[in-house]
Amino acid sequence: MFTAMLSSCGNPDRGSGLNHMYDAPLLGNPQSLDPQFADDPSSNTVIKNLYSGLMTTDKSGGLVCCNASDYSVSEDGTAYTFHLREDNYWFFDENDDDVIDDEECIPVTADDYVFALQRILDPKMHSPYAESFSCIKGAKVVLRGLEPPDAAEVYAADDSTLVIVLEEPDAEFLNLMATSAACPCNREFFYSTKGRYGLDDRSVMSNGPFYVRQWFYDPYGNNNILYMRRNEKNWTDSYDICPSYLSFTIEKSEEAIRKKFKNDEVECFTTLNSSTYNRKKYLVEGKAAETLGLVFNPEDRYFSNEALRKAFACSIDREGMKSQLNSDDCITAYGMIPPAVNLLGRSYRELSSEKQFDMYDSGKASELFEQAKGELETETLDNVKIIVSPDTADARVLHYLTQSWQELFGCYVAIEDVTEEEFEERIAEGDYNIAVYPLKANMNSGLSVIKAYEDTPCLQYTLPEEKISDSIKNIPTASELVESYTAAEKKLIDTCGFVPLFYKNSYLIADRDNEDIIYDPFSGAVDYRLALNFD
Repeated sequence: MFTAMLSSCGNPDRGSGLNHMYDAPLLGNPQSLDPQFADDPSSNTVIKNLYSGLMTTDKSGGLVCCNASDYSVSEDGTAYTFHLREDNYWFFDENDDDVIDDEECIPVTADDYVFALQRILDPKMHSPYAESFSCIKGAKVVLRGLEPPDAAEVYAADDSTLVIVLEEPDAEFLNLMATSAACPCNREFFYSTKGRYGLDDRSVMSNGPFYVRQWFYDPYGNNNILYMRRNEKNWTDSYDICPSYLSFTIEKSEEAIRKKFKNDEVECFTTLNSSTYNRKKYLVEGKAAETLGLVFNPEDRYFSNEALRKAFACSIDREGMKSQLNSDDCITAYGMIPPAVNLLGRSYRELSSEKQFDMYDSGKASELFEQAKGELETETLDNVKIIVSPDTADARVLHYLTQSWQELFGCYVAIEDVTEEEFEERIAEGDYNIAVYPLKANMNSGLSVIKAYEDTPCLQYTLPEEKISDSIKNIPTASELVESYTAAEKKLIDTCGFVPLFYKNSYLIADRDNEDIIYDPFSGAVDYRLALNFD
């Protein structure tokens, strides 16, 4: 999992930074605190601080053991054996007194992980992570409803030993086990909630750094909060939990969050736009986890023509676009997989040069445009518009694009700004010629980006009969994974269905007296476990 970490340079005499109570915002009420089901940023933030899994990422983004003391892999690369730490506990504040009594603490066992993975694969649950875990042996027949969830080869050899068998070797499996979806679920507690697991503060228990003390939300009120305290039972020499409290305010808009940040009522927030925040005054750090590209309406009278789509794809001079960017929020993109995707502890884009996907050729673009006009039996393109949500793309660069199209093709393309809601409606209804479309994965992997492309309805017409993602699952080595991702990118880019324009940054912005707040731009989760405050 990629993490962006906010860290400030500081004076060693300013104190330890420990035991702070963080005031932080959530944009919207968490939909659920069930890690096998939730996938919105607010839920993901609370879940990240409520649970912990076998694997995690360290401050630098490297993969390390968390609740696993160690693990081993069979010679054929298909069987993973995890040995659990003995000092990880479930805690539920049954007495509602903020005192962590030993009788309220239950050791986390291998069966808790077995049950969690079985829940993901159970087709009745409709987990958004089910396909990601289909690499487990027997998972595919379970997902099809042909076998019960316990047919998947995940089992507890004993209370502290978990064995997971894969269909084939998979170089990204450990990264998958570092996601929140792979966090444990206590079978007995789950059934005791009678269908309300993760839906209120009495239906969750913690095996991570914090537990939920209070969760209050009134959709018609303003004083909505989710309050967490440190799980002292899990604070050990090998597992630091730096803050003592997390006090979340639940807000309805980013505008409300920005106002609270300005008034020092919250200490950090996430955003796609950092332009108004001075980097000398605030800690501002982010990574490009989203790719913006042109998509064409395949039912449009003009862009149903393949030659025309390719003409527009070949017309884009990304080097020229660079000079038009007026903020750091976007950088020009040649590939589909953004720089925030990590592999082997490095950005995937460092391992696979994106310049190999550059299609810019003005001569070829002109030839294709003339070919398209002949096939369409037209001399010009009338009333062509490109729709865009203003918060998504840099309008200055879009004007550069439309000017270049007018010079090269002699046709005028108007820019139409629409709200995000209207944008989604018009894409769904096919009411557009061209659109600037955001492509974003929900986890840090190239495969997740490819799946996001395949799951986008307006791009279905570009897909081959066999899913490209199926051909890049279960790749045994990282070097082969790079080759497979690169080949998949090229295959999809060559269809000219999605033409990459920019990689868009997302940010965590914080006061300068903070260190080690870790942000995952894919899930939107903010991790406070190691956060220090020197105010």
